[in-house]
Amino acid sequence: MTTLLENARLIDPEADSDTRGWLLISDGVIAGIGTGSPDGIEARTRIDCNGQALAPGIIDIGVKTCEPGERHKESIRTAGLAAAAGGVTTMVTRPDTTPALDTPEVLAFVRRRGAEVARVRMLPMAALTKGRAGAEMTEIGFLMDAGAVAFTDCDHVVRNPKVLARAMTYARSLGALIIAHPQDPDLSAGAAVTSGKFASLRGLPAVSPMAERMGLERDLALVEMTRARYHADQITAAASLPALARAKQAGLDVTAGVSIHHLTLNEFDVGDYRTFFKVKPPLRPEDDRMAMVEAVRDGQIDIISSMHTPQDEESKRLPFEVAASGAVALETLLPAAMRLYHAGQLTLPQLFRAMALNPARRLGLPSGRLAQGAPADLVLFDPDAPFVLDRSRLRSKSKNTPFDGMRMEGRVSLTVVAGETVYDRNAP
Repeated sequence: MTTLLENARLIDPEADSDTRGWLLISDGVIAGIGTGSPDGIEARTRIDCNGQALAPGIIDIGVKTCEPGERHKESIRTAGLAAAAGGVTTMVTRPDTTPALDTPEVLAFVRRRGAEVARVRMLPMAALTKGRAGAEMTEIGFLMDAGAVAFTDCDHVVRNPKVLARAMTYARSLGALIIAHPQDPDLSAGAAVTSGKFASLRGLPAVSPMAERMGLERDLALVEMTRARYHADQITAAASLPALARAKQAGLDVTAGVSIHHLTLNEFDVGDYRTFFKVKPPLRPEDDRMAMVEAVRDGQIDIISSMHTPQDEESKRLPFEVAASGAVALETLLPAAMRLYHAGQLTLPQLFRAMALNPARRLGLPSGRLAQGAPADLVLFDPDAPFVLDRSRLRSKSKNTPFDGMRMEGRVSLTVVAGETVYDRNAP
């Protein structure tokens, strides 16, 4: 089985290139790639890409599927459908389910469900501590054997540094990756927005961006002590960047991510208490947003993710300070990223370096590249195609997107996983 995609705009984040060419798929892998016309190449199926962008499929770290425990908000099946429609070929899922993914048995259930019903690849993360309670670390070795690709308590910050240090030391001995949510839990408790004039005018409980910096500084000190592999799930404040830079310059095995919402929205988008814009950490001032864009551009922040967090209407249609945090983003990640491209702030290769190549490298995956022998996990999209987002048409069960009704650009035409088409916008 061979498929030739020709007349494509090849987005290669590894080579930092954007060129016209072709790509050949055979037996689920990329069998060939080149510029110009594919003269003399035969294939069973030929697809004319009509100049659309062809890039490695997105690897999205930090997706909440809500299964088990909250299937009314999202299921593995619906998350997979949303991912495929959004050009996400690998979902790296969070363990903040009910119960938490803290035993090999629960993890095995989730992996099995993913293999059965998800349209895309699904790699589960496991909890770092039992019940995500921050008191006793999980069986990291057994969970790795069961398929866990990383360990995190998500937004439940491990308060006790002794517990975290012990977990880091044990993870270091096994080569396991720890993903943390940098935040001082006491300063940020109950906060709904970022502190400042806007928060004061709105009368909303707020937190200083310094809470993020303080949490990151503590984590990095423990990383320096234990030499663990560490990834900060979301860096959103300019005040955090110097500490991150020092850790990298010191040779620590540290990477950092940022959500697409913190790259494309700011604190003023909350407007008149619009709860679909309530995320965690809260949206930041514009200066912080621009600092995050620059940090992605220069490579200081490595990964862009959706931080897909489904919430039902009942938990969002509440006063702002008590409404649930989070937004769905599997389908909006790519068009939201196109805002940065069309604004001239990031190139397509830079975006896919952060959305595909770097996540693959951090997790030790062979995907995320347009290279011969790499898995044929691909997304074909038109970065210029305009549309108005209608949240009712999202494939996620929950519809809590901040982009509802907004004019956007960037439509996915085709998503391919291991050489198989999992989404075709033109299919009946």
